[in-house]
Amino acid sequence: MSFFGASSTTTNTSTTGEKDIEMPDPPTDSISSMSFSPQADYLAVGSWDNSVRIYEVGAGGQSQGKAMYQHQGPVLSEGNKILSGGADNAGRMFDITTGQTTQVAQHDAPVKVVKWVDAQSGILATGSWDKTLKYWDLRSSTPIASVTLPERCYTFDVQYPLMVVGTAERHVQIYNLSNPTTPYKTIISPLKWQTRVISCFTASPNSGFAVGSIEGRVAIQYVEDKDSSNNFSFKCHRRDTTPNAKDQALKPSGSDGTIHFWDKDARTRLKTFEAAPGPISCTGFNRTGNIFAYAISYDWSKGHSGMTPGHPNKLMLHACKEEEIKKRPRK
Repeated sequence: MSFFGASSTTTNTSTTGEKDIEMPDPPTDSISSMSFSPQADYLAVGSWDNSVRIYEVGAGGQSQGKAMYQHQGPVLSEGNKILSGGADNAGRMFDITTGQTTQVAQHDAPVKVVKWVDAQSGILATGSWDKTLKYWDLRSSTPIASVTLPERCYTFDVQYPLMVVGTAERHVQIYNLSNPTTPYKTIISPLKWQTRVISCFTASPNSGFAVGSIEGRVAIQYVEDKDSSNNFSFKCHRRDTTPNAKDQALKPSGSDGTIHFWDKDARTRLKTFEAAPGPISCTGFNRTGNIFAYAISYDWSKGHSGMTPGHPNKLMLHACKEEEIKKRPRK
């Protein structure tokens, strides 16, 4: 297990006058993904420097680097219980108690997403640019099932029994995990531009998902045709963006440096703040919703030419006030 840095913090004042906390010891290259543990306030952060860093975040915003492990290529995704996928075509799992890293998945191209399907039984899913979705039992080195996708996997999310996969060319495949190898439904994204992120929701009476595109729009889509009248889309950002959305409280963030919290049921924006002059590459709420983490880092939306010298790589923590995330009356 590799530890790093000291438990110190500094503050950053946004354009709204609010002070967010800057975490110590950020990655040395573009920050590609982040995820809080659902059991404790550990934050896993993946980076183009091939590393996954694990931080412990205190209730008051204090943070400390706890561990770090490596891929042989840039880290493109991570999830709870410290699962990660990388450009070395591998999925890996890190045990924070023992410091041991184990390869748990293999593809023929970079692994874009790794998520638990059934954490209790040790079943996970991986999506890759090799145009496959694979299911793995951690007791075996070979996949228990493989699904051919219509294009490269860019994103997927799981809220059991719902799983939704977004690929290149705007394909969206919806799965009922009681039959995980056959799509329940296949659609083309209602948004006109490339899919960036998908987040499922099942807490409301009818399940569905949010899909975000590189143009700065988010669409709310319900699974069943009978609920299609509730589908809608909205523009989140002023300029070209990389939105990130999740469940009831959506949190689109983008290349314009702004972050928005939305209540999808009320179709209302709850909170807006300009966090940085440049891109917000990824975001995440902790398990209780009172801490919001975001990365100020180049998001590669403009390719290699956009990676200018001196571009910042910062991890920031925002303490959420109740009025920022409180649900509004449903419309």
